[in-house]
Amino acid sequence: MEKKFKSDEIPLSELLQDAASGDLQLPDFQRGWVWDDNHIRGLLASISLSYPIGALMTLRTGNPDVRFAPRPLEGVTGHHIEPDLLLLDGQQRMTSLFLALKSKDPVPTRDSQKNKVSRHYYIDINKSIDPDIEREDAIFGVPEDRIIRTDFGKTIKLDLSNQSEEITNSMFPLDIVLDLGELMDWHMAFIHNGTGTLEDLQAKWKQFHSEIIQSFLTYQIPVIELAKSTKKEAVCQVFEKVNTGGVTLTVFELLTATYAVDDFNLRQDWNRRSQEFGQQKFLSEIGQTDFLQIVTLLSTYDRRRKHIAEKSTKEKAPVVSCKRRDVLRLPLADYKKWADEAMKGLERAVAFLRGECLFQRKDLPYASQLIPLSAILAVQEDEKADAFVTRERLRQWFWCGVFGELYSSMTETRFANDIQDCIPWLDGGDDQPRTVVEAQFQAERLLTLRTRNSAAYKGMYALQMNRGGRVFHTNLPIDDDGYFDYGIDICHIFPKTWCLSRGFQSRLVDCIVNKAAMSSQVRRLIGGSAPSVYLRKIEEQEGMQGRDLDGMLRSHDIDPVALRHDKFELFFNQRFERLLRRIGEAMGKPVNRRSGRDESPFFHRDESQEHDIIQGIIQRGESQDLEFKSTGLKNLYTGKKDPRIEWAVVKSVCGFLNAAGGILLVGVDDSGNIVGIDQDFPLLKAKNLDGWQLWFTDLIKNTLDVKHISVTNLHLDFFRVSGKTVARIDVNPSTKPVFAKKPKGPDEHLFYIRMHASTRKKEGPELLEYLRERFSDS
Repeated sequence: MEKKFKSDEIPLSELLQDAASGDLQLPDFQRGWVWDDNHIRGLLASISLSYPIGALMTLRTGNPDVRFAPRPLEGVTGHHIEPDLLLLDGQQRMTSLFLALKSKDPVPTRDSQKNKVSRHYYIDINKSIDPDIEREDAIFGVPEDRIIRTDFGKTIKLDLSNQSEEITNSMFPLDIVLDLGELMDWHMAFIHNGTGTLEDLQAKWKQFHSEIIQSFLTYQIPVIELAKSTKKEAVCQVFEKVNTGGVTLTVFELLTATYAVDDFNLRQDWNRRSQEFGQQKFLSEIGQTDFLQIVTLLSTYDRRRKHIAEKSTKEKAPVVSCKRRDVLRLPLADYKKWADEAMKGLERAVAFLRGECLFQRKDLPYASQLIPLSAILAVQEDEKADAFVTRERLRQWFWCGVFGELYSSMTETRFANDIQDCIPWLDGGDDQPRTVVEAQFQAERLLTLRTRNSAAYKGMYALQMNRGGRVFHTNLPIDDDGYFDYGIDICHIFPKTWCLSRGFQSRLVDCIVNKAAMSSQVRRLIGGSAPSVYLRKIEEQEGMQGRDLDGMLRSHDIDPVALRHDKFELFFNQRFERLLRRIGEAMGKPVNRRSGRDESPFFHRDESQEHDIIQGIIQRGESQDLEFKSTGLKNLYTGKKDPRIEWAVVKSVCGFLNAAGGILLVGVDDSGNIVGIDQDFPLLKAKNLDGWQLWFTDLIKNTLDVKHISVTNLHLDFFRVSGKTVARIDVNPSTKPVFAKKPKGPDEHLFYIRMHASTRKKEGPELLEYLRERFSDS
């Protein structure tokens, strides 16, 4: 009785020769498409390293009941014979290999932008034999004329249009690697005409032939052959299963097979761990490869650390890496040692991300950043991992990666850098990680963040909720429970239909500056109404006062005054600057600005509109969220600098921070008359606005507990009103209690709140009760 199938390993050269002669063809239902350039390079690199590329499945022809119209592989010409074998599965691999290694014609493929290109493939001899360079980085494609040009085709970067140029540049053409005659001719030309001494060239070729060429010449591909007696229905079923329900030979599959030799079931171990992941929403989508990369990072980092500790030198120390080859080399003992630590790192990473208001995986700016984050946290001691300084530095590294948009390419190299750089830095080292040093954010980028396709967009969405963002209609902080319970999602602040009907550009209306995290209930109330209308709806439905809602708006860096007056340009300008400050604070460095700081499309401010806004604020009179101060440091009666005047400014800011936020106008007296901070200028070192801003910054830094406030809690702006300068200080509510201390007074820390139209000190039992009520949910 004939067997239904048999399995064997066949040399790659033999399979390609069968394809060239027509003995191996495709059934008519196979498309024979070619992989893109990156896939082909990876395929060739795998063969050069003798890595498996998966099995082929063939069907022996000759069964009269199974008749498929055969056709040659793409690139095969002149053969219209009845084939011996039909290739059922693996046709894309074989088509790509035939074109790259056998046909001599350029390979029709696509580049990383999906553009159609034609490529010949080469391997850089010097890079291919360098153990520190990834093999795939040594293989590259060149255009059809074998010349690489730059500057839009004006400059020749690399010319391989003839054998002499190939040899001069030590670039071996892979389409002759299986042609022994051409291979020998190229070898002799390289030895006699290459760059270097004869002895060096012979040694280099010997190593290249041994490590690279020999791999191609001896490469064996597993082939499963279905007997010709297999019925047509069975052939179709097998093909369907293999192409839609089959398991690709991933790194995980290869390691599973490797560990099985030692009676360790990796799949069973993974299933157990993935069940634990499934209990947490964030980890339910962690992939097998992600987990193996974390384990490999920990294993290679530990190996390098031990080498340096023992040898007291980094010379010849093992590299830290989690590339494919390193995962495949992961010893079973190392997997067993580090898998549980990787689990711990993932759990810590999730806790960290929730603290940054990232509550579900789809909102994570870069899913790949979870890999180095987990590895870094896995090796931290419990106490250090939770320490304030550690968390702040880790936060800076994370947001630099997000807003620097550094994890969109070359991620595996960055993963290795991250774990090597961050661990000593988190332990108190002075050298910042490369991710922190390299990260840059251009102010103009804020205007182009419009959809969740951008990592920086998702990062800005989370950052708005982080450290202070409150649920609009409840005033509760946006935490894990509130995020899901209230259906928090991003929403236009000025409705799109309202804006477009007034001529504002869609690109500005849709950018992140005009969006905030809002509950589903509030989103329904907004509709297409003007802000002044929907704010009243929210107040009426929730039974809240305007000042309470204004505090919630401030927590999202929204100017409630501009919003209530439906002034889109003024709102946009204010929020643009505040979001940039928030990004700068998160990254620990200022964003990149043009010299004129004029990136906002509404930079050229409408002074008459601003004058009307300030006058409107003044007409409201002092209240729980509004206070006036005539000057910042000058006593108008004595004409001199007065610490009591400065302390009054500090108390007001402190009171707003500890309450619901508010606006402090300096340069306006209690009756609403414009006095102007110009009165302070003669008493400053720099007798101008810059000097006043520097004085105010130093005053806050020297008197308030700055550890619990940030630059994003305070926004200072200047306005010209009736020929005089008024300073507007917008204060966002703090998430932590803030205490004030007189610069030259006794060493006592005082707590103030804004209540009604005055700033009051709280102490004793009354203070404790207030702290419990105001900050218990923060």
